[in-house]
Amino acid sequence: AGPMPAEVLDRLVALSESTCFVRGNADREVLAAYDGRYTDATDAADPAERAAAFAASKIDCAHRDLLVSFAERLVVEVEGVGQVLFCHGSPRSDEEIVTAATTEGRLREILAGVDQDFVVCGHTHAQFDRCVSAKRVVNAGSVGMPYQGKPVGAFWLLLGADGVSLRRSDYNLNRAVERIRATGYPDTEDVAQILLDPPDPEWVADFFEQQAAGD
Repeated sequence: AGPMPAEVLDRLVALSESTCFVRGNADREVLAAYDGRYTDATDAADPAERAAAFAASKIDCAHRDLLVSFAERLVVEVEGVGQVLFCHGSPRSDEEIVTAATTEGRLREILAGVDQDFVVCGHTHAQFDRCVSAKRVVNAGSVGMPYQGKPVGAFWLLLGADGVSLRRSDYNLNRAVERIRATGYPDTEDVAQILLDPPDPEWVADFFEQQAAGD
């Protein structure tokens, strides 16, 4: 649900025929918008609805069908790591909040019933690597809108024979912001602020944990 959804989907599809995708809440919301739930990005009160409506207006039927094909959860055998469960928010929900500050008690509850000992998630846009009991939970971070603090860049995760590696790639942020502004994306300046001056990750984790607690 970003400013260049069609370009992003086309780029990802071009990477490899063996690429697998996991659906997040924003993907689900774009699908809902495309299928008629949101009709006008400018009229939506919720920023997430505005973003979804905008993205839905920029994709075509092939993009929509690609989004439908995304898995809610995915288990992959990774060399050097073993079986890995990939999800967006948590194994239970694409909107469940898990952060570096999530209590061990709540994390155990979230992972109860999960067969795999390694879980990769996203959703909260900040990398972390945590262990609770025999299970390990790693957030891959965010390429498009990281809540990671500085230095800024695109954050991602590499798993393989060498184990687990949290990565960051530099790119021209000012040029990216210029391109985003040119798209007409709603709330562009909020996105620009996050990219050019990202929030403190500890503050973000605390904010998300308050949301998870219902405060």
